[in-house]
Amino acid sequence: MENKGRFTGSHVLITGAARGIGFEIANHFAREGAMLSIMDYNQELLDRATQALKSLTTAVHPYYADVSNLSMVRDAVAAAEKIQSIDILINNAGIAFETPFLQIDEKEWKQILDINLTGMFFVAQTVCRFMAKRKKGVVVNMGSKNGLAAEFGYAHYNASKAGAILLTKTMALELAHLNIRVNAVCPGYISTPMSMEIDPPGFTENFVKQFIPMNRAGMVGDISPLFLFLAGEESRFITGQIIIADGGQLAGQKPADDLLLKINPG
Repeated sequence: MENKGRFTGSHVLITGAARGIGFEIANHFAREGAMLSIMDYNQELLDRATQALKSLTTAVHPYYADVSNLSMVRDAVAAAEKIQSIDILINNAGIAFETPFLQIDEKEWKQILDINLTGMFFVAQTVCRFMAKRKKGVVVNMGSKNGLAAEFGYAHYNASKAGAILLTKTMALELAHLNIRVNAVCPGYISTPMSMEIDPPGFTENFVKQFIPMNRAGMVGDISPLFLFLAGEESRFITGQIIIADGGQLAGQKPADDLLLKINPG
């Protein structure tokens, strides 16, 4: 199977690629001709994702690994590097739980931070050590609008994503002289398998009505193209930046329906 897209010849490592946004990102890169290394901790979903991606490209290499386990990360990255040098890292793996601040226990706090922040650091440092030797590479981290504005019930998740944003900026500063660019995408409310597991029926409709000016939840297809843009030549002079895709949520308070009627009568 031959692809002649804009990422033909590039080796892309994507963490958390077995479902949701990560899988959609992998789909986009596959359609653009990239060689894929996909990493996930759910073996069943990883196998399914691998088979699905092979319908687009034969160059798919799966790695079962928990990003919070440094030994597993190092083994997976070393194996991927033996196939071909990693050109692009999409640091997407993450989890979320909804628990009020006063009820978060030590186990849950550590689980969120270990995967969303420490795991991001482990993968990024391991891959960037190879990129630094070549003085070339691109990293795109998965942030969140929750790293910029807190949300009730998500203290641990909010903290992890705030950390991811500052990790992104610090990496960009420290790695720019090595020709390694580092940016992050910060989605707002996106309908994903993870969000559907957390949110009760009717939540999305009410959330959109209250908070999102564009009057809809985001879809995975709204987010994945941003990762390709930040990984590509079009963004070659962009590093240390945070791209927010939230339907206008952080722009300000959404107007009430009666105010909209005054602005747009009839």
